[in-house]
Amino acid sequence: MGSLSQAKTLGGIGSILTLLLLVPYFVGAALVIIGWVLILLAVKNISDAVKDRSIFNNTLIAAALAIIGTLVFALVVASAVLGFIGLGNLSSVGPSVPPSDVIGLIAGLITGLAIAWVLGVVGSYFLWKSFKVVGEKSNVKLFGTAGLIFFIGSILTIILVGFVVTFIAQILFIVAFFSLPENVPASTQPPQTMGSTM
Repeated sequence: MGSLSQAKTLGGIGSILTLLLLVPYFVGAALVIIGWVLILLAVKNISDAVKDRSIFNNTLIAAALAIIGTLVFALVVASAVLGFIGLGNLSSVGPSVPPSDVIGLIAGLITGLAIAWVLGVVGSYFLWKSFKVVGEKSNVKLFGTAGLIFFIGSILTIILVGFVVTFIAQILFIVAFFSLPENVPASTQPPQTMGSTM
């Protein structure tokens, strides 16, 4: 059985860690991954506590899409870069780079970014759906607001301002997690069935 108290701690700490991407020597990337794992565990606790599987399922879809998007982006960009440097082909080494190699590199980068962006937007939509229900079930409406802002920020990352918007959403997630009550509010608990008195 999940606990909102545990979710509060896991989600709050996880949300803080997701802001540490710029810590040097790849430590930041590791901290962000750990942060999202903690958030996933927090959401699982909330899902179990309020007895609503859709909360965890939607967050799991969002996490899977984020991971797939990151992997596809890395593979497409790596392929473009390796194609640009000629994969060790000595005949391509020289003082000038053929225009087709530059076009291939740019096309690879754009393709990788486009795939990552689409998957990120779809994933953030599922995250918003999940956190909207969390807000309703926990009476912490900030979850739904933060989820919506995160979704809008994901859409706007294509024009870069979205990174600022998603950063704001992540700060709101921290506040929302730490605002969770210790127990599920009575008004959102499923009704108990009464036994027959006859």
